[in-house]
Amino acid sequence: MTTDPRYPIGRFVPPDHADDDTISLWRRDIEEFPGLLSVAVTGLDDAQLDTPYREAGWTVRQLVHHMADSHMNAYCRFKLALTEENPTIKLYAEALWAELPEARALSVQPSLALLEGLHQRWAAMIVAMTPAQRARTYHHPASHQDVPLWRTLGLYAWHCRHHLAHITLLRTSRGW
Repeated sequence: MTTDPRYPIGRFVPPDHADDDTISLWRRDIEEFPGLLSVAVTGLDDAQLDTPYREAGWTVRQLVHHMADSHMNAYCRFKLALTEENPTIKLYAEALWAELPEARALSVQPSLALLEGLHQRWAAMIVAMTPAQRARTYHHPASHQDVPLWRTLGLYAWHCRHHLAHITLLRTSRGW
């Protein structure tokens, strides 16, 4: 069976619930991701950073900047849900953001630094959240669903592993 290169670890399947152990595992994914991403791109030159991870996919550089963009948005969703009653989130055109000049050409270092600080704060927030806070929701206007923060945490823990796999599999396949 061939793995779909778009989803090297499979698609995210939202669970029906998450116990404290699962939350702890997901928090660890959030906490460890910036270091793992940094290692995954260490030593790559500009030509390698500008290589798509799959045919018609984003480049490694775009993936790193996408992670910063996406996780900033996710962090803000957490903050909104923790401070407002079921706020409707603002969507963003992630594919268009990835095509902006800085996402296509800027060094990955600013996004790696951003992710390091952002994920430290995000992990600290997760540790401090009560079960009632993890159950707080925001409204997703595209899916018309109220999404609990614990499920969002699972999605972004998966998102970390998902894009990390894109980069590590590319490196392995190219012998980098």
